[in-house]
Amino acid sequence: MKRFMPDKKILLILLFLTAATLLAFWRVNHCEFINFDDHEYVTENGSIQNGITIEGIRWAFTTYHASNWHPLTWISHMLDVQLFGLNPRWHHLTNLLFHIANTLLLFFVFHRMTKAPWQSACVAALFALHPLHVESVAWVAERKDVLSTFFWMLTLGAYLYYVERPGLWRYVVVIVFFALGLMAKPMLVTLPFVLLLLDFWPLMRFERKRITPKIRVETGKPASAEKRIRKPGRKQVQKDAVSTGNNAVKAEQPAAGKVPWAWIRLLLWEKIPLFALTALSCIVTYLAQEKAVIAIEALPLSDRISNAFLSYILYIVKMIWPSDLAILYPHPGSWPPWQVLGAVILLVALTFMALLKARRVPYLAVGWLWYVGTLVPVIGLVQVGGHAMADRYTYIPLIGLFILIAWGIPELLKEWRWRKEALVVASAVILLGLFAATWTQVGYWQNSMTLFDHALGVTQRNSVIHNNRGQAYASLGNYTRAIEDFNQAIEIDPKYPMAYYNRGTMYISLGNHTQAIMDFDRAIMMNPTYAEAYCNRGKAYNSLGNPTRAIQDYDQAIKINPKYAEAYYNRGTLYSILGNYTRAIQDYDRAIEIMPKYAEAYNNRGNVYDILRDYTRAIQDYDRAIEINPRYAGAYSNRGITYSKLGDYTRAIQDYDRAIEINPQYATAYKNRGIVYYYLGKREQTIEDLKKAARLGSEDAKNLLRSNKMDW
Repeated sequence: MKRFMPDKKILLILLFLTAATLLAFWRVNHCEFINFDDHEYVTENGSIQNGITIEGIRWAFTTYHASNWHPLTWISHMLDVQLFGLNPRWHHLTNLLFHIANTLLLFFVFHRMTKAPWQSACVAALFALHPLHVESVAWVAERKDVLSTFFWMLTLGAYLYYVERPGLWRYVVVIVFFALGLMAKPMLVTLPFVLLLLDFWPLMRFERKRITPKIRVETGKPASAEKRIRKPGRKQVQKDAVSTGNNAVKAEQPAAGKVPWAWIRLLLWEKIPLFALTALSCIVTYLAQEKAVIAIEALPLSDRISNAFLSYILYIVKMIWPSDLAILYPHPGSWPPWQVLGAVILLVALTFMALLKARRVPYLAVGWLWYVGTLVPVIGLVQVGGHAMADRYTYIPLIGLFILIAWGIPELLKEWRWRKEALVVASAVILLGLFAATWTQVGYWQNSMTLFDHALGVTQRNSVIHNNRGQAYASLGNYTRAIEDFNQAIEIDPKYPMAYYNRGTMYISLGNHTQAIMDFDRAIMMNPTYAEAYCNRGKAYNSLGNPTRAIQDYDQAIKINPKYAEAYYNRGTLYSILGNYTRAIQDYDRAIEIMPKYAEAYNNRGNVYDILRDYTRAIQDYDRAIEINPRYAGAYSNRGITYSKLGDYTRAIQDYDRAIEINPQYATAYKNRGIVYYYLGKREQTIEDLKKAARLGSEDAKNLLRSNKMDW
């Protein structure tokens, strides 16, 4: 009982972990969505923006969108939208709540396994406050990290209860939590391996129950309790029973010094269902990421292996001194041979030392192998994307190194007189330093510009971040700076189709449609399945007066991606211009079916119904567009036109008033309101609105004033 701390002290540890984590990451409360994956996961994902729906859940379990199969992650984003809409504050706070829960569960699990509260608290505090974990918490698209780790911790807790009291249903709970974790992120495939490490230490299942290879299986009998038989003149014999469903396995303890391979085999057999889930997850992940995996021709295996060895060491360096952290570290291709050789020697030496001292210092082997093993799925041997390493990949692996620190440093200082005082002071200094670094790092995630400016300041030749910063400039309307960034991205990587595509969209915005088509051509040549490039090239062709080529491109975009709402919308708009209203309505219907909150599609379909004099449906569509976007000035103006045709001038003027309130430079709304005033016999208001519209550039207003011999 002396090894257990009073509940009051445990409560204080939990309060400290919660408060410290909350304060260190609190600035995520003010962070926005960023234009790096957040659009795919939330802000431009029609399936997510609909909230929780039967169709959405079906999509979550059947899609490989974003080159992943993680249905629980999709559903968690849907739930956020259902509860909070697209307010980024709450999406970030949800990530933070999961991080706090993971921290507390980590403490609970290690405290229960080791009965060492201070070491367990140290592991949890390092996990909670380390700046390498900012990326997993502050990036909405990385919900999969914190969510999957939540189930990782629950699986560890359930496994611990199973070990303490084996039983079928307790083991089923372990399987269920593990399966849920894999459905949040496939990186959990290494968890069965980690459970074997925990069997070795601190659960001591390798040592506590040793058995010989001579095994007797008795089916249909429950596991027996341990029995010790002592007889004069004979060696002590220990009988063990290992619960495996309805089977009981019994054997005798081997002589001292022999490895209990029979028991180890049983521990492996015990985890067969978990390894089966791991294998299934690997297959599904391969299918999901098949198109995203970089070919061996593009990045040779030798370069991948070299980068893997270097990454193992660089992650340790960044753990010790977390500086120059970036959202993306560009892959250098090849590393200098001397660096690779040094990393290999160091990694092999550390692994050999950990294994050599495994019996005497078991936490050393467990911590090191935890770190090395859990990084395997993301170390880059199978390269997905153009990064060399990523901070988010350390979210679970660093726990292994934290174990080494928490148990190793006190052990090294055990003979020192001032050991306790030194540990307290050192812990306080380190945690304060990590707190400050995390607080600072979270600040860089305020928005896309602050994040990408910082990344470009601490990395070199980063084409992806130049491309993304260009997109951020474009969203601010700074097309010149955006094109400069896209040019830099293309200079760094001339085979970067997205940079050509983004530069093409800027040329469209600047009215240079010929140059835009050239960039879209390059993007399509590099990536023939680039649906967005076809869609935007269709826009450019339409602007150049070539509707036939435009429709061909929209058709191709839809063929590549049958759920491409914008392509249907653009094609519907073109059909409307060409007078093919039936096809236009069909395309708008399909766009709305895919994205039920597509305000522009409702507005344009309303315009078609207005042309067809189906005013009731037109007003219904305008109503829906305004419901989705209450500041949609165009929808108010169009609804005002329909009310005018119905002779409801009062409601028409109200809609024009609202459109002008939202957009004081809305020339069409002034002109149309002036016409309504004319019908009402209000000459002064008519002239005033027409002159205002004319000054804002309305040719119709100018012509009306000219016909009445008026100037503006």
